[in-house]
This record gives sequence, C-alpha cells and structure tokens, in this order.
Amino acid sequence: MTAKTKAISVKGRVQGVGFRYFVLRNAKRLGIRGFVKNMPDRSVYIEAQGQEENLNELIGLCWKGPDRSRVDSVETNEVVRKEWNDFYVE
Repeated sequence: MTAKTKAISVKGRVQGVGFRYFVLRNAKRLGIRGFVKNMPDRSVYIEAQGQEENLNELIGLCWKGPDRSRVDSVETNEVVRKEWNDFYVE
C-alpha cells in the first residue's frame, strides 16, 4: 500500500494542554512520520504520512485529544507527498 500525506488542523482548546505530545506519542505508535506544531491562531497543525488506516486512526484520536483539551473541529486535506524519517514536534 502507498503511504499518503495529510494536513490536519485541529481547533479548540488545544494549546497548553499537552496536545502536541499526545499526537507525537500516537503517531509514533502508529508508524506515522511528519510533524505537529502550534499555530499563531491557537490551533494545532499536523502533517502526517503513513498508511491510510493509521492516518484515519490518528485523525480519530485528534477528535478526542488529551484529557484537558477540548476539540471543536478537525479539518483534513491530502497534500503532496513529502518525506520524513520520523515524527517530531516543531
């Protein structure tokens, strides 16, 4: 199966609650490569590359988030494939 790359934007109370590290742990567990970072508009932005079923699981987890988060929306778009060796927090 071919790896896909998705851009994921998560909005709500997602900064200052451990959201990036929640994504990092789950992405590594799912074998996903890419990055996660906080954005100036208080959202979290993720670029994730992996098998579609693993990406879908990560997107589902983004809707849940860590305990102190509140997720209002998760938007996803397929983006041009990039190459990462690992998953990291920017």
